[in-house]
Amino acid sequence: MLGAYLPILLLVTIAILFGLGSVVVSSLVGQKKPSEVKMAPYECGCEPVGSARERFSIKFYLIAMLFILFDIEAVFMYPWAILYKKLGVFGLVEMGVFIVILFVGYIYVWKKGALEWD
Repeated sequence: MLGAYLPILLLVTIAILFGLGSVVVSSLVGQKKPSEVKMAPYECGCEPVGSARERFSIKFYLIAMLFILFDIEAVFMYPWAILYKKLGVFGLVEMGVFIVILFVGYIYVWKKGALEWD
């Protein structure tokens, strides 16, 4: 039984050793010339403004969760599209119900104002 998992264990061990070895060799061989410019935070080519500890609106997190929710919808559509011919009419009806439920949820979120960036 262990023989079947030995190649996987060996690969994981090599990957970990390579990662750790790269960090150690880089820290030993690399130049260490820190300066104020190098140590300054850099974000999207712009100077950072304000504190990193500012609070975000709950709507930001709502939009992120809704994006993930509707993104997962696409993940469920790929297997359905691949097996469409095998599933036949039953699969078409089931996917129709799935899309209708998601659409109703989308309309509900829209009506509640969760997509507004006021």
